Amino acid sequence: MLYGLSLLAGIVLLFGGGEALIRGAVAGAKRMGVSPLLTGLVVVGFGTSAPELVVSIDAAIREQPDIAVGNIVGSNIGNILLILGLCAAICPMTVQPLALRRDGVVVVAASVLFIVLAWSGSLGRLEAALLLASLAAYLIWAYRTERQHPVPEGEMHAAEAEEVTAIPSSTGMIVVALVVGLAMLIGGSQLLLYGAIGLAQAMGISEAVIGLTIVAVGTSLPEMAVSVIAALRRHADVAVGNILGSNIFNVLGILGISAFLQPLPIAERVSQFDQWVMLGSAGILLLFLYTGMRLSRWEGAALLGGYVAYIALSFTIF
Repeated sequence: MLYGLSLLAGIVLLFGGGEALIRGAVAGAKRMGVSPLLTGLVVVGFGTSAPELVVSIDAAIREQPDIAVGNIVGSNIGNILLILGLCAAICPMTVQPLALRRDGVVVVAASVLFIVLAWSGSLGRLEAALLLASLAAYLIWAYRTERQHPVPEGEMHAAEAEEVTAIPSSTGMIVVALVVGLAMLIGGSQLLLYGAIGLAQAMGISEAVIGLTIVAVGTSLPEMAVSVIAALRRHADVAVGNILGSNIFNVLGILGISAFLQPLPIAERVSQFDQWVMLGSAGILLLFLYTGMRLSRWEGAALLGGYVAYIALSFTIF
């Protein structure tokens, strides 16, 4: 019971902290005159991954690599199968393919890069440097091309910034939102890890499974909130774009930072099963962007069914 309550409290704090941090960061970016393009590309697109960042770094420092890696791989799977499936089930989604194809390709490429670098069985500082360098190259490339030549991707990233409402209006409130958000993220991470590890030990389940499922879903709540709200507003491009940006930052940024701080051994089940599910999910999303450009309720239900099957396999065969 104590572990379960700690896990639940950690998830609540992570969600609240992520929301406060995003709103404070967006407000601060606007006050400093940062363009909507850069705000959407970096602050919103990657800000929703703040819970994953804090939890994975904390787990890496504590030498709990299965949770650090599982959190990222599981979040990327859940972002596509669970969140995108939920959005489509709520409201059929039609997207503009030109606004999302580039980032869709980058998500698949980042997944392939992870599989290649993890082939040796661990992510060390060299692999971390390659991941972080790839993230930096993507950001520079995306910002320069979108700023110099207006393209659909730029309009989509700018629209992401507009989706964040109820932001602080004064400098003092911006500082409060940032400080409180960061404090909630750190506290939530501590509670989440305590509860997750305790549950894993009490139930005889591996930390990798807990990280890939419960922890991953808990840290993905900000992405879920932004994407579901965007879908309800019929802003499908923003809903999908938020997921793409989050998945890119999860693999290239968070795993890169975590592995740089502490080398991360890759659990055998991740190598045998989960990394391929992550790549397959990214491939499904890219196929969707290149073909029908529309995700119906039935297709959303199929994605949700795929996630249910993944969770069932995680707690049984794998």
